[in-house]
Amino acid sequence: MPIDWFTVGAQLLNFIILVWLMKRFLYQPVLNAIAAREHKIAAELAAAAASQAKAQQQQQEFEQKNLGFEQQRDSLLRQATDAAKAEGERLLAEGRQAADAASAVRATALQRDSDLLHAEIVRHTQQQVLAIARRVLADLADVSLEQQLCAVFIQRLHGLDATALATLGNALKATSAADPALLRSAFDLPAQQQAAIQAALEERFGQPVALKVETAPELIGGLELSAQGQKLAWTIADYLDQLSLALSPGADGEAGA
Repeated sequence: MPIDWFTVGAQLLNFIILVWLMKRFLYQPVLNAIAAREHKIAAELAAAAASQAKAQQQQQEFEQKNLGFEQQRDSLLRQATDAAKAEGERLLAEGRQAADAASAVRATALQRDSDLLHAEIVRHTQQQVLAIARRVLADLADVSLEQQLCAVFIQRLHGLDATALATLGNALKATSAADPALLRSAFDLPAQQQAAIQAALEERFGQPVALKVETAPELIGGLELSAQGQKLAWTIADYLDQLSLALSPGADGEAGA
């Protein structure tokens, strides 16, 4: 069968026109839509990647901040622990100091009470000894205690060594009617004993002696002469003090040593 080249040419021209029309009105819009879609997808992927990177950065910052918070918390906890320990030690030290101070106060109070009781016992004993001595002297020798104490005091006056005698003599020389020597007695000294002591002083020191007499019950049986800061005394309390020392708890140990 013979080929109809006109028909072939017409068909080819129609095909070319169809391809152009498809490319112009169908394929190109499809390609543009696909390109736009790809561009949109690429933009979304880029945005997602950016969001993911930002999220990772925020996560890292959060982790760093969390680590910083943990370190700060640990530091604050250590500081609080150290401060609490130091405060506890300070309060404990203050408590010990307060306890020591209270113990010292109690010890001082106990010692004071003991000293007061001891002094009261000594005073009472001295008074009892003085009363007994009065009765003994009155019963046995018919000599009053006052007379005997004056005699002993005069004996001590005559028994002074040269140094003590010179010191007391200088003090008595400085006395006068306005500033007399003071003779203190545990009892009301009778005029006879006052005169005896006055005579003994003037005889011993070879000069008149201005003398003032006072009663001082706290001497507990004795006499005390004082002038210009110098003193000559004899009392039963001196012997009782020696007796108290001898009877004290440490006396045996000291004697044994």
